[in-house]
Amino acid sequence: MPDHYLYAHRLREIADALDAELQPTGGAPTPHPDTLDVIRDRHTKRGQLNYAVPEVLQLQRRIRRCNADTDTPHGDIVALALDTWLRANGYPPDLARPQDEAP
Repeated sequence: MPDHYLYAHRLREIADALDAELQPTGGAPTPHPDTLDVIRDRHTKRGQLNYAVPEVLQLQRRIRRCNADTDTPHGDIVALALDTWLRANGYPPDLARPQDEAP
């Protein structure tokens, strides 16, 4: 009888990865609960994220307006949006890895 342990193990890994991704709901994407926990923890180490983006999208203005309307900090808006998009496209974070460790 063939040993299917390796296949079963790999299928479990794939299932775990799928669970970590955002599943589309048809409406606006919802941030992952783990991401919300990280955002709510004000002691989380933070880093700068600087990228040139198309001005026509008016991202800076829209982020400022969202901040004014919701009182959500600028960095949290960007982190929630990017994390949601990356998870939806199959790139969940490895939250178990120490934050000081290089990728």
